[in-house]
Amino acid sequence: MKIFQQGFQLKEKRRGFHLITTEVIYALPQINEIKTGMCQVFIQHTSASLTVNENADPTVRKDFEMFFNKTVKENDPDYEHDYEGSDDMPAHLKASILGTSVMIPIRNGKLALGTWQGIYLCEHRDHGGSRSLIATAWGE
Repeated sequence: MKIFQQGFQLKEKRRGFHLITTEVIYALPQINEIKTGMCQVFIQHTSASLTVNENADPTVRKDFEMFFNKTVKENDPDYEHDYEGSDDMPAHLKASILGTSVMIPIRNGKLALGTWQGIYLCEHRDHGGSRSLIATAWGE
Protein backbone atom coordinates (compact mmCIF):
# COMPACT_ATOMS: atom_id res chain seq x y z
CA MET A 1 0.00 0.00 0.00
CA LYS A 2 1.23 3.47 -0.93
CA ILE A 3 0.12 6.56 0.97
CA PHE A 4 0.80 10.13 -0.12
CA GLN A 5 -0.30 13.37 1.50
CA GLN A 6 0.26 16.99 0.59
CA GLY A 7 -1.01 20.26 1.96
CA PHE A 8 -1.47 23.10 -0.51
CA GLN A 9 -2.88 26.60 -0.76
CA LEU A 10 -5.38 28.03 -3.19
CA LYS A 11 -5.07 31.74 -3.84
CA GLU A 12 -8.04 33.87 -2.85
CA LYS A 13 -10.99 33.41 -5.17
CA ARG A 14 -14.11 35.47 -5.45
CA ARG A 15 -17.29 34.22 -3.88
CA GLY A 16 -18.75 31.38 -5.94
CA PHE A 17 -18.01 27.88 -7.18
CA HIS A 18 -14.61 27.26 -8.77
CA LEU A 19 -13.12 24.21 -10.49
CA ILE A 20 -9.92 23.12 -8.72
CA THR A 21 -9.36 19.64 -10.17
CA THR A 22 -6.15 20.73 -11.90
CA GLU A 23 -4.78 22.26 -8.68
CA VAL A 24 -5.47 19.01 -6.77
CA ILE A 25 -3.68 16.90 -9.39
CA TYR A 26 -0.77 19.35 -9.45
CA ALA A 27 -0.49 19.30 -5.64
CA LEU A 28 -0.36 15.48 -5.47
CA PRO A 29 1.33 14.15 -8.64
CA GLN A 30 2.01 10.83 -6.87
CA ILE A 31 -1.57 9.87 -7.77
CA ASN A 32 -0.05 8.53 -10.99
CA GLU A 33 1.80 5.87 -8.94
CA ILE A 34 -1.45 4.30 -7.71
CA LYS A 35 -3.26 1.76 -9.88
CA THR A 36 -6.28 1.30 -7.61
CA GLY A 37 -7.02 3.54 -4.65
CA MET A 38 -8.72 6.59 -3.22
CA CYS A 39 -8.02 10.29 -2.97
CA GLN A 40 -9.49 12.47 -0.27
CA VAL A 41 -9.36 16.25 -0.53
CA PHE A 42 -10.08 18.16 2.69
CA ILE A 43 -10.46 21.92 3.20
CA GLN A 44 -9.25 23.36 6.52
CA HIS A 45 -11.87 26.09 6.78
CA THR A 46 -15.39 26.55 8.15
CA SER A 47 -16.67 29.06 5.60
CA ALA A 48 -15.76 27.30 2.36
CA SER A 49 -16.49 23.79 1.17
CA LEU A 50 -15.82 21.18 -1.50
CA THR A 51 -18.05 19.21 -3.84
CA VAL A 52 -17.91 17.30 -7.11
CA ASN A 53 -20.14 18.35 -9.98
CA GLU A 54 -20.37 19.59 -13.60
CA ASN A 55 -17.01 20.61 -15.08
CA ALA A 56 -17.98 21.84 -18.55
CA ASP A 57 -20.81 24.38 -18.41
CA PRO A 58 -20.00 27.42 -16.24
CA THR A 59 -23.71 28.25 -15.88
CA VAL A 60 -23.97 25.29 -13.48
CA ARG A 61 -21.54 27.02 -11.11
CA LYS A 62 -23.53 30.27 -11.38
CA ASP A 63 -26.75 28.40 -10.63
CA PHE A 64 -25.14 26.75 -7.60
CA GLU A 65 -24.27 30.19 -6.23
CA MET A 66 -27.78 31.50 -6.94
CA PHE A 67 -29.41 28.49 -5.26
CA PHE A 68 -27.32 28.68 -2.09
CA ASN A 69 -27.78 32.44 -1.80
CA LYS A 70 -31.55 32.01 -2.05
CA THR A 71 -31.59 29.04 0.33
CA VAL A 72 -29.30 30.50 3.01
CA LYS A 73 -30.01 34.20 3.07
CA GLU A 74 -27.74 36.88 4.47
CA ASN A 75 -28.79 39.58 6.94
CA ASP A 76 -31.15 37.28 8.81
CA PRO A 77 -31.85 39.10 12.10
CA ASP A 78 -32.01 35.76 13.92
CA TYR A 79 -28.30 35.04 13.32
CA GLU A 80 -26.23 35.77 16.39
CA HIS A 81 -22.87 34.92 14.79
CA ASP A 82 -22.16 37.90 12.55
CA TYR A 83 -18.80 39.11 13.87
CA GLU A 84 -17.23 39.16 10.42
CA GLY A 85 -20.17 40.56 8.46
CA SER A 86 -23.46 39.53 6.94
CA ASP A 87 -21.90 36.65 4.98
CA ASP A 88 -20.33 35.12 8.12
CA MET A 89 -23.00 32.75 9.47
CA PRO A 90 -24.47 31.97 6.03
CA ALA A 91 -20.97 30.87 4.95
CA HIS A 92 -20.74 28.45 7.87
CA LEU A 93 -24.17 27.01 7.10
CA LYS A 94 -23.40 26.57 3.39
CA ALA A 95 -20.09 24.87 4.24
CA SER A 96 -21.87 22.46 6.59
CA ILE A 97 -24.48 21.62 3.97
CA LEU A 98 -21.88 20.85 1.29
CA GLY A 99 -19.10 19.44 3.47
CA THR A 100 -15.38 19.77 4.02
CA SER A 101 -14.08 16.88 1.92
CA VAL A 102 -14.58 14.82 -1.20
CA MET A 103 -13.46 11.25 -1.95
CA ILE A 104 -12.57 10.24 -5.49
CA PRO A 105 -11.49 6.79 -6.65
CA ILE A 106 -8.12 6.43 -8.34
CA ARG A 107 -7.96 4.13 -11.35
CA ASN A 108 -4.78 3.52 -13.35
CA GLY A 109 -2.98 6.55 -11.91
CA LYS A 110 -5.78 9.05 -12.49
CA LEU A 111 -8.70 10.45 -10.58
CA ALA A 112 -11.68 8.37 -11.74
CA LEU A 113 -14.02 11.32 -12.17
CA GLY A 114 -16.86 11.00 -14.65
CA THR A 115 -16.65 12.65 -18.06
CA TRP A 116 -18.41 15.81 -16.89
CA GLN A 117 -17.20 15.90 -13.27
CA GLY A 118 -14.76 18.20 -11.55
CA ILE A 119 -13.81 19.18 -8.00
CA TYR A 120 -15.22 22.52 -6.85
CA LEU A 121 -13.98 24.94 -4.24
CA CYS A 122 -17.19 26.48 -2.93
CA GLU A 123 -16.20 29.92 -1.66
CA HIS A 124 -18.97 31.28 0.54
CA ARG A 125 -17.34 34.52 1.71
CA ASP A 126 -16.99 37.82 -0.13
CA HIS A 127 -13.38 38.00 1.08
CA GLY A 128 -12.43 34.51 2.24
CA GLY A 129 -8.73 34.81 1.61
CA SER A 130 -6.46 32.00 0.53
CA ARG A 131 -7.65 28.50 1.38
CA SER A 132 -5.61 25.61 2.83
CA LEU A 133 -6.34 22.07 1.66
CA ILE A 134 -4.88 18.63 2.30
CA ALA A 135 -4.96 15.92 -0.36
CA THR A 136 -4.34 12.31 0.67
CA ALA A 137 -4.07 9.43 -1.79
CA TRP A 138 -3.66 5.75 -0.95
CA GLY A 139 -3.82 2.46 -2.73
CA GLU A 140 -1.89 -0.20 -4.63
